[in-house]
Amino acid sequence: MTGILAPAHDHGHGHGHDHGHGHHDHDHGPSEPSGSHTLRYVIAAVLVVLAVLAASVVTVRAGSATVVTRFGDPVRVLTVPGLTWKTPAPIERTVTVDLRLATTASGIHGVLTKDGLSVLVQAHVAWKVPADSERIVRFLRAVQNRPEEAANQLRTFLGSSLETVTSRFELAQLVNTDPAQVKLVDYEAALRERLETQARDMYGIEVVSVGLERLMLPEATVAATIQRMSAERETVAETKKADGRRIAGEIRSGAEKDARITRAKANEEASQVEAQSRAEAAGIYGKVQAQDPQLYEFLRSLDTLDQSITGNTRLILRTDSVPFRHLVEAPVAPSPAPAPAKQP
Repeated sequence: MTGILAPAHDHGHGHGHDHGHGHHDHDHGPSEPSGSHTLRYVIAAVLVVLAVLAASVVTVRAGSATVVTRFGDPVRVLTVPGLTWKTPAPIERTVTVDLRLATTASGIHGVLTKDGLSVLVQAHVAWKVPADSERIVRFLRAVQNRPEEAANQLRTFLGSSLETVTSRFELAQLVNTDPAQVKLVDYEAALRERLETQARDMYGIEVVSVGLERLMLPEATVAATIQRMSAERETVAETKKADGRRIAGEIRSGAEKDARITRAKANEEASQVEAQSRAEAAGIYGKVQAQDPQLYEFLRSLDTLDQSITGNTRLILRTDSVPFRHLVEAPVAPSPAPAPAKQP
């Protein structure tokens, strides 16, 4: 208000002089306060500072790493989430590298097993760039921070690894009705070991896991597998039959041995009984002979006839000959013993 009223007061009191001066000022335009220029400079300076700060602030997000490059050359790798600083572009720039888990499939590959049979396999690999400065820089330089290029290279490595590793295993170790003979865990471990070395050394990539998605058999391999399995079953059957024959032979041999031992013991016991019976018979014969010699001779003659004559024996002998004489002649009764003399 003061700036506006002052020229009006001057115009009323000194018209001639002030008019000429006022006319001169009118030609040069209205004047601006010096404070306005200062404000503009301050605002401009603040905007420049904010622009520099915005260009210098680096934000590191979780699940990623930020690589600070100076004239294109990596100088720092930031992996801890948060804010940090850098020199504004074009001196220093940032590149964000994804550290999250990714998966890549190999596609179906025809490979040969150790026993020369063809199989169709498809595998997948889970991979990531680890939070390690050296390996992040290696990945950045190898594929120019293009994950799709890394995935293509991994597919190539996985295909060659399938061919190499499959040739170490027989088909029976990959496909079998007996779970104890299946070696798929070893197969996948061998794939991972081979692939991990290549991915780490060339691209800095960490292989988290490798697994089979498909394992198929071509028609020719199926026929060969069935034939081989049939031969294996026949071999197993023959082996079991041979074991059965061996066990049966052992049982028969043991039974025959036991039978021989039993017969030997029985014969021994029979011989003992026979000897004992003969001894008893001899004792009986001795008693009979002592008591009645003619009866003893008659019984012995009958024993002789029993031993010498069978159902088909024909003998022509005199009836008065020994021992047939006893058949027609009655034995003579023994004379009674004289009575003992009476004592006077």
